Amino acid sequence: MVLMSLAGAGVIGLSPITAAAAPGDPGTAEEAASLVAERGHQLEALTEEFNEAREILATQQRAVSAAADQIAAADAELATLRDQLAGVAESAYTGGGMTSLSAFMTSSSPEDLLDRVSFLETVAGHHNDLLERVSAARTAAQDARTAADVAAAEAQAQVNAVAAKQTELESQIAAFQQQYNSLSTEEQQQADDAHGGASLEAPPPATVAAGSAAAQTIVDTAMAQLGDPYVWAAAGPDSFDCSGLTQYAFAAAGVQLPHSSKMQSTMGQAVARADLQPGDLVYFYSPVSHIGIYIGGGKMVHASTSGEPVKVGSVDMAGYAGARRVL
Repeated sequence: MVLMSLAGAGVIGLSPITAAAAPGDPGTAEEAASLVAERGHQLEALTEEFNEAREILATQQRAVSAAADQIAAADAELATLRDQLAGVAESAYTGGGMTSLSAFMTSSSPEDLLDRVSFLETVAGHHNDLLERVSAARTAAQDARTAADVAAAEAQAQVNAVAAKQTELESQIAAFQQQYNSLSTEEQQQADDAHGGASLEAPPPATVAAGSAAAQTIVDTAMAQLGDPYVWAAAGPDSFDCSGLTQYAFAAAGVQLPHSSKMQSTMGQAVARADLQPGDLVYFYSPVSHIGIYIGGGKMVHASTSGEPVKVGSVDMAGYAGARRVL
């Protein structure tokens, strides 16, 4: 498969992928399959770094936008308060209303005069206090905008660094695909099982019962994608990588997940292997670079690896690292 468009994609700590030996170099077919499986895992891990970087960039861009909105709101409030304060000043000092002089002339007693003058001072002081508070809020918003701009620029720099690697990455992926295609059908299956786990028979949809309506929607949506191709950095609706599939299934239940297996593996609550329920996320390797959705009976739905469609596999495949319950 060819990696989906790298424009707008990013990576953190990008490191080169060690070139795998050609399938003809190892001494046995098993060794050839193992090398290709390792290559596939390296590329999947790299793709998940792409996904994480894009999520970080999007977060920083949202922070910039939110700070800009706060600054605009503070500016509007400051303008309104200044207009109000100008009205108070005009009333107090140009005869448009109860001025200090008119208060003196119309007061019935010294106490009444003090009350009226105090009222004028209180109104003006109140507006001045509001101006100070809103000005402070605007300064804080501007500081947040500056910090967000810096963070967004750093994230964009990571994106640009990856875009510059596009030709190299596509070449690596093409080399991997060529190696994979050079294997026999049996060797390809061995490579798939070594990286993406063995394919298991999918249970009838009606027999997969989740504990809530939302979890059922997640499971049903994931199961409905069985057979769709694995494509690096894809998030549906017709092709997926591992975190793209989980993101797509959870979105059907109104739950927004980041397109990153590493980020998804920190969400919700940790779940022990013995306590897994349909709809739980199950993740693999350290650092996390693969993720699927548990459907019960020791099985999961996942977009496993290039060359393999979305399938049902064992949750106990190599690299199992933990599970999370997001709902």
